[in-house]
Amino acid sequence: MEENLEKEVKKVLVVDDEQSIREVLVYNLKKEGYETLEAGDGITAVNIALEQKPDLMLLDIMLPKLDGLSVCKRVKNYLNIPILMLTAKDAEIDKIVGLELGADDYITKPFSVRELMARVKANLRKNEMSNVPKESENNANESEPEIEIDNDSRIKVNDLELDLEKFEVKVRGEIIDLTLREFEVLKFLASQPGQVITRETLLEKVWGYEYFGDIRTVDVTVRRIREKIEKDTSAPKILITKRGVGYYIATKK
Repeated sequence: MEENLEKEVKKVLVVDDEQSIREVLVYNLKKEGYETLEAGDGITAVNIALEQKPDLMLLDIMLPKLDGLSVCKRVKNYLNIPILMLTAKDAEIDKIVGLELGADDYITKPFSVRELMARVKANLRKNEMSNVPKESENNANESEPEIEIDNDSRIKVNDLELDLEKFEVKVRGEIIDLTLREFEVLKFLASQPGQVITRETLLEKVWGYEYFGDIRTVDVTVRRIREKIEKDTSAPKILITKRGVGYYIATKK
């Protein structure tokens, strides 16, 4: 039997009530080799997502029948897929609530199609890598700190280990499921262990041009990371707060 070496075609669900925007997105996604699905309202989006199980959603916040934040919450309850929120609104509260509900990324209208396609690719790759079964490893040294930084592929600080190629995080040998944005925050901090990074620096370096100084976005993301990597979030041992300044990765156990 002839072996099929072709890559599996990824399916993207485009959700926006403006047909012209859907058409632009669908055209460019198909051009990049993706299969596409479309929805013009929130209820249709949830139904299609649960029936067709896309690999990724591009989801507008302002939708008829059911808003994008509600769609995000419902879909995340059943499917572990990346959701990229599209928003024309300036209010940071929408972005923060979206993060709380499990959104993986944001892009603000009007957006660069090239930038959006790059984010689609990155989120799909991260999700694909995180779903590959791997044997659990537990080589943590309990007696002394361990710090290894390989800028090409791996960062290890005590119990925390990041594989930059696989977009994979392990804590005490256990694989932790992070969104792409959470991974990027942890990566930036872990690449400079022991160094306090301000919220403003994280906004600039991780979120980029979309964000303009609302540090609550950073705080929400850090809180979500802690809930996944810390044994006790009230007394974190890995991701530490420097009160009034920012955050850092502990180099001592």
